[in-house]
Amino acid sequence: KVEDKCYEVATEEPEKPLRDDCCGGGSCCPCIWDVYYEKLAKWKEAKREFDELANNESSDTRSPD
Repeated sequence: KVEDKCYEVATEEPEKPLRDDCCGGGSCCPCIWDVYYEKLAKWKEAKREFDELANNESSDTRSPD
């Protein structure tokens, strides 16, 4: 839905974890880095779709020359 995409884009880019936030043990499931990269990928996709939609809408509203 467009509304969902707008909300995801309106929210800020996910905050990157600090180096000390990770235990480094490799046993956490999911690791904070896995969560971060998943959220980042979703945010980037939503932003790309939103930008594409916004560009299409702006070109639709232009007056003909």
